[in-house]
Amino acid sequence: MPAYTISHVIFTSALITLIFLMQFSFLYVVDNMKMEMIKRELKEIADYVSDTLANLYFLVNSTNYSNVTLEKTLNLPSHVQDSTFIINITSNGGDAQSVHAYLKDNSRIDASSWILPGLKVGSQTSVESGGRTVVAGCSRVSTSVLVWIAYE
Repeated sequence: MPAYTISHVIFTSALITLIFLMQFSFLYVVDNMKMEMIKRELKEIADYVSDTLANLYFLVNSTNYSNVTLEKTLNLPSHVQDSTFIINITSNGGDAQSVHAYLKDNSRIDASSWILPGLKVGSQTSVESGGRTVVAGCSRVSTSVLVWIAYE
């Protein structure tokens, strides 16, 4: 009889351990899926802002005036998965490089979208979500073309 009892105890403990391991692996998979969804939403937002800046640049560049400023109101969500996010135009030596969107609480969760080369950054390069109206702008001052994002 002792062999039957020991095998029963071993099987029961293995089953309980398996149940706990399955829960942890399930939570890990769900957490990774949620992070991927957030990254995709941030990528969509960064692409939208980058495309808007490119369209504004094409419009500014197609005019014959030397000093032109255009702005467009952006339709951004107030939150991504119940988290506040920040949109930033990254630059290198005054040249606009990319639009970078990331969560305020966790900057590891981020996405970027490239901006057309040759554009300079304006005075406002960062906005935070939260329901305020955000505008993207582009202006040509003599030979320089500046891009920015700001609150309206």
